[in-house]
Amino acid sequence: MPYRWLAEIHGSQNRYPPTPRPDREPPTRGRSIHLTTRHDLRKLVLQQEICSRFAFKNRKFYEGSTMNIFRNIVMLVFGIIIVLAFQICTAATGDTTRSIAPYFTPATSTTKAPNADGFLQRWLLLEPINKPNRTNTVFVDSYIRRTLDTLYFPNQFTVVPHDGDKVTVAGKELTWHALDATNFNVKLFRFAYGLYKPIYGVLFWAVTVVNSPQEMKNVRMAVGSNSASMWWLNGEEAVILSGDRRMVMDDCVSKRLTLKKGQNIIRGAVINGPGMSDFCVRFINENGDPIKDITISLDAGN
Repeated sequence: MPYRWLAEIHGSQNRYPPTPRPDREPPTRGRSIHLTTRHDLRKLVLQQEICSRFAFKNRKFYEGSTMNIFRNIVMLVFGIIIVLAFQICTAATGDTTRSIAPYFTPATSTTKAPNADGFLQRWLLLEPINKPNRTNTVFVDSYIRRTLDTLYFPNQFTVVPHDGDKVTVAGKELTWHALDATNFNVKLFRFAYGLYKPIYGVLFWAVTVVNSPQEMKNVRMAVGSNSASMWWLNGEEAVILSGDRRMVMDDCVSKRLTLKKGQNIIRGAVINGPGMSDFCVRFINENGDPIKDITISLDAGN
């Protein structure tokens, strides 16, 4: 009979399928496949078995992926809960751990020499002025000059303040602090944070007095700042650092300057939107070597 081989596959020699109608082919699942030999049927069975195994493996893979996604979501949720709980506890108990130490120490009345690399570490720093900027890309030369030439408090470009002096800017009272930086760079972010002041979208003013034992010509002021800044020597613009930048020592160097014998007043303004704020300043000679035979004080009367 034409379908006797089907009975052999089913394990019985005595059972035969009914004789098909002449106008029909043997029923199959899926697309129509003409089975003419026992080899074709075995091939089909093998293909179906392979497809079943592949589908099972895929199911396990997707189940594993789903579990990984679920696990990551759970970890993220727990992380958020922990952070929120920490913030709530901090707010409830009060943040009493802020301090400008170990980045600053109070300045003394005695003069101070630059550090071993010539960096000036003694400064009068004004608490930050609120100057919101969502991005630092606005810090082009024209913006810097317009913003830093603006008068925020009386005698801004002439005063040599004392520790504890106060000024009022936009209705807010701000205090000058006489400090020695413990690093070569002055960490303004840590200064503001330690005093519970705004740390982003801010403008800092800094003043110091450099005492030269003799007139020094052809020296250069080398400055690095985060982000933009502008610096003056004895009332004259010395160097401007524009753009969104990180603090790098000697990032910008002024034209040739003259340190007069006696006192020389350095004044600087650093502006930043988002990000950390700091600066470093030193003088270098024609060979690029740091000038160290000078002293720093904070009183223009001495």
